[in-house]
Amino acid sequence: MTSEAQTKASMDKMYRWTRHVYDASRKYYLLGRDRLIAGLKPQDGEHICEVGCGTARNLIKMAQAYPKAHFYGLDASDEMLKTARASLQKAGQGSVPLAQAYAQSFDPAKLFALEVPLDKIVFSYCLSIIPPWRESIDHALEILPVGGEMHIVDFGSMDGQPAGFRKLIFWWLSLFHVYHKPEILDYLQRLQLEKRGTLQVKHLYRGYTYLAVFKKV
Repeated sequence: MTSEAQTKASMDKMYRWTRHVYDASRKYYLLGRDRLIAGLKPQDGEHICEVGCGTARNLIKMAQAYPKAHFYGLDASDEMLKTARASLQKAGQGSVPLAQAYAQSFDPAKLFALEVPLDKIVFSYCLSIIPPWRESIDHALEILPVGGEMHIVDFGSMDGQPAGFRKLIFWWLSLFHVYHKPEILDYLQRLQLEKRGTLQVKHLYRGYTYLAVFKKV
């Protein structure tokens, strides 16, 4: 299994230059992110962390939409966090804490000096690039309280898309080590059958992407 140090080195190498054009290019195919943000609907004072926050594009929109909630971001790449910090400052959201950490092992109390658990954890197009995706889901479920939620948006099966487009987009994503992983939804459904939580899934844009909300019970 790839070590966390190897993951960080790989992510830093990948994003050292692409972070500068990341948002300009990804807005055309990372669909559904704003639908996820609209569905968060946090109560005042809730604590929400985005895992794999990237450039902080989502964090900025979340903080603007829900000014009475508390937001945090973490990413494996220090290079990407450079852009995230600059973006937050430019947007007037410089108080949003960021940290370099890993989805499968992060400790909110140590990273952000939190004395209460997170209420929601967001995975926006990151489980499809994280090798230990199962461990990341398990870890999120472990640190969330009863009633806490995972909000996920990621690439779907694209079964409703033309075959040529489906083949092209999967090839393009593979160049960045991103893959559609049907086993993610299968695993969440298994957790629901085990009565670990409840799962809601919406498939969007003819299967291009899906939104999933898993609530811990």
